[in-house]
Amino acid sequence: MQRPEFDNIKDYTEFCKYYWYRDELIKICKAHGLKATGSKIELNKVVEAYFSGEKILPEKKKPAKKKTAVVTELTLNTGLIASGFTFGNRFREFFRQQTGEENFKFNVDMVATAKAVKESGDESFTLGDLLDIYYEKKTYATYDKSALQWNKFVKDFCADEATGIYSERLKAAAALWKIVRESDMKKEYSHDLFEKYKDMFL
Repeated sequence: MQRPEFDNIKDYTEFCKYYWYRDELIKICKAHGLKATGSKIELNKVVEAYFSGEKILPEKKKPAKKKTAVVTELTLNTGLIASGFTFGNRFREFFRQQTGEENFKFNVDMVATAKAVKESGDESFTLGDLLDIYYEKKTYATYDKSALQWNKFVKDFCADEATGIYSERLKAAAALWKIVRESDMKKEYSHDLFEKYKDMFL
């Protein structure tokens, strides 16, 4: 089934059957006078509220108050907000030392959590708590993995040896993804999907 125009969709359940890029969600929200900023997850929540009769309106801009970090020495008990936390080298080095991982990288749940802590102004949340998020010992805010559907689709497509018939695998994956995203099919790659559409891209 082809994806209908947004205004022809009856409810949020139907809306969720289709894949929407963040840019598309922004246009939809702007066209309906809704809040059109934030992550894809946040925009989906605005759309969900819209379908349930609630309008989340754009926020009035407030002058941002920049807090200067008062903490110079970082410990596991240091508050995330008090430390002036960023995803820069100072904090990457701190977590590298804590984990012992030479090439430490912040994971998506750490990013979602840090953002949520800053937005809520949670002064009690510490760098130790963020380390627990890294080790999956705690949950505070999680990243909606559905935003990674395209990446997983391409990875699975390329992992299927049968797709080696295409000289330009990425283009074939993108063309197949377009069919999937504009339909109410599951937003994931399968060999059966390949078999069904393989001749379209040769």
